[in-house]
Amino acid sequence: MPALLRVRLRDLGVAIEKSWLEPRVDQLRRELLDRSLVFQPHIWMSEEWFSPLGVPGFAVPFYLAHPRLVRLERSQMLDVEGGTHTECMRILRHETGHAIQHAYRLHRRRRWRQLFGSSTERYPEYYRPNPASKRHVQHLRLWYAQSHPDEDFAETFAVWMRPRRRWRARYAAWPGALEKLEYVDELMAEIGGRTPPVVARTIVEPLNRIATTLGEHYAQRRARYVLEFPNTYDRDLLRIFSRDPAHRAAPSATAFLRRHRTVIRQLVARWSGEYQLTLDAVLTDMITRCRELKLRAVGSERQLVTNFAVMLAVTVTRVLHSQRREWIAL
Repeated sequence: MPALLRVRLRDLGVAIEKSWLEPRVDQLRRELLDRSLVFQPHIWMSEEWFSPLGVPGFAVPFYLAHPRLVRLERSQMLDVEGGTHTECMRILRHETGHAIQHAYRLHRRRRWRQLFGSSTERYPEYYRPNPASKRHVQHLRLWYAQSHPDEDFAETFAVWMRPRRRWRARYAAWPGALEKLEYVDELMAEIGGRTPPVVARTIVEPLNRIATTLGEHYAQRRARYVLEFPNTYDRDLLRIFSRDPAHRAAPSATAFLRRHRTVIRQLVARWSGEYQLTLDAVLTDMITRCRELKLRAVGSERQLVTNFAVMLAVTVTRVLHSQRREWIAL
């Protein structure tokens, strides 16, 4: 693996064609036709998912084009964004929402601005979502629709576009989100058969022009996701584990957490939507503190895993919100 990390992105030699991505892109194009949309985004390969402002297309990340790169992504980031068929299709539909907005300049419409806000609003570095909000659909993780008006539209479009559309029933009790979905439904019926005014196939940051090495790429990405947390876990850890001398024969909490680390990380990521790399950094600190406090894992392993996972989720959410540092990958 170290040798691979020295390879420059432009030298990877991967493409969408004949890769794992190709049938997903083909499915996306069929879904657009099934919804009577003549628009077809142009798609290229780059470092990550993104749709540049004003471009009726989007980039997909290089690692999805080869199994070895998928394994590298997982080893470096502990997760593969878009690495399953379901998640990949979710993101493809989301990025298509951006592309169709750019292609038809939908953000210039008065009704669009009334429902979603101003597209010219500056993208935040961090945002603090309201998990209880019923004004936004829930599609990608971390309540992404709440991060920016453009993301709100892309998420709404993606929910509308999903096969076996049941969004009316799903969002019946969410009047704000339902109003946006109804608008998208009307809007797509209006523009579906029209050629968009923006048709330029501009490609931004194509993979074959990026001189960054894989090692540099992952160092930069890890720095974005690993945040600093205050090392004040004692009270929470003592609620779950014991330092009573009577339990000195029980397994150490350190060994317990190391054994269940992956399961706990995946559980909390699934519940909270937080990135596994962020969770793993907090877990490392907690494991160190358990060793310093000489804590023991006493009781049912299953219950201990559940209790610890809940505590980790609450801790991460509390710290992120108190610091207004809920990270979003734009």
